[in-house]
Amino acid sequence: MSLRLGAYESVIGLEVHAELLTASKIFCGCSAAFGAPPNQHTCSVCLGMPGMLPVLNRRVVEFAVRAGLATHCRIAPVSRWARKNYFYPDLCKGYQISQYELPICEAGWIDVPLEGGAKRVRLTRIHMEEDTGKNIHDAHGGGSLVDFNRSGVPLLEIVSEPDLTWPAEAGAYLRTLRSILQYLQICDGNMEEGSFRCDANCSVRPRGATALGTKVEIKNMNSFRAVERAIAYELERQVRVLEEGGTLVQETRLWDPDREETRPMRSKESAHDYRYFPDPDLPPLALPASFVEDVRRTLPELPDARRARFVSALGLPDYDAEVLTARRDLADYFEAVVAAHPNAKAASNWVMGDILRLVREQRLDDAPTITRWPVTAAHLGALIALIDGGTISGKIAKTVFEDMLGSGDAPAEIVERRGLVQVSDEGPIVAAIDRVLAANATKVEEYRGGKDKLFGFFVGQVMKATGGKANPGLVNDLLKRKLAG
Repeated sequence: MSLRLGAYESVIGLEVHAELLTASKIFCGCSAAFGAPPNQHTCSVCLGMPGMLPVLNRRVVEFAVRAGLATHCRIAPVSRWARKNYFYPDLCKGYQISQYELPICEAGWIDVPLEGGAKRVRLTRIHMEEDTGKNIHDAHGGGSLVDFNRSGVPLLEIVSEPDLTWPAEAGAYLRTLRSILQYLQICDGNMEEGSFRCDANCSVRPRGATALGTKVEIKNMNSFRAVERAIAYELERQVRVLEEGGTLVQETRLWDPDREETRPMRSKESAHDYRYFPDPDLPPLALPASFVEDVRRTLPELPDARRARFVSALGLPDYDAEVLTARRDLADYFEAVVAAHPNAKAASNWVMGDILRLVREQRLDDAPTITRWPVTAAHLGALIALIDGGTISGKIAKTVFEDMLGSGDAPAEIVERRGLVQVSDEGPIVAAIDRVLAANATKVEEYRGGKDKLFGFFVGQVMKATGGKANPGLVNDLLKRKLAG
């Protein structure tokens, strides 16, 4: 993506709201599941009825600590709940329960893989808070309605330092963060459904300056592509304003995906605008060291560590390892294939090629976790074993694979049923070679006269004559002998 900043440089920080995969809401027992009819998952607590008291969901705390440990944060032994006061129709209490002065996680970092090496992006904080309801505009008679199902659903707000300088870096950071949360199984990362939401804070300053420029916040971005395009547009807009002699104002702007531009929403609030104060209904949260260590012991192998192991222990190229570890379910499937037959590179080729192609075509990766694969890992491993053992060729394997997709049969059963065993007996192959050379005498003379590229033609003709069943390596060896004369 081209970006024209002239004499200016950009500074980008991201605020991510990650909806947690708990069964119930953060302060009540209502379901936190997505997709119910409006206002079905509500009660007097999450609707903010007078006199109702919140009760903290222990699972939310555990998930927050998991996220903090996975991103190298300091876990606060004591954190405090705060009321964030503002008026909006989807905020039924008139305030949001969040954390302010004392968040649960601080001072972490994430290494973001980029071309040319990883970039470390610092995290200012991770804190817990409740989600708000959702305004539904033009739902009835041109008016607006409010669905409070989402009110009280637990969120983590993950705030980065302004360490990013380019839209593509912002996209890579978000992909890395989402992958970590998915590996932890605390957030499904679905941007379209709003369970992984991003606000971008952007500013520009003269190249070489150290003071930050005027910050503009961008909202309403529901894909990685939208985030990158919105940031690029906004940075160029700010440069244009400054070059024309204008003044930037601190504000919040909305991304318009149809017109591909940002437009003003409201002036940007500061912390004092929200009149934060400690929530009197919730005592400070004290975390024993034993609780944090118990959570630490449950952490899975994270993407960075798994990627490094795929390279060092399995001998995969860096690119393969990065693709295969982007999703936990994909990495799990790949490892199951290798467990069925230990040829990691062949497994990588099949998974990144035919398997991922079908996964995308069938939209199996739309769900938070891929639970149905085009073929089982055991069957794919068995197919690779048949190739490595010389039972079938790579070309025949494609035919077997297609049959596996339709029948679900094991590859060995398909090979036997269809008579696809590879021919490794020299007699039939030599006979086929003799027929091919006799039928193409002119090309034989051209080959012997120096047209080496014709060798591929002869190989193709012999494979065709044997129905693709001849052992390719043996065909090459025997052809070379015959053509040599």
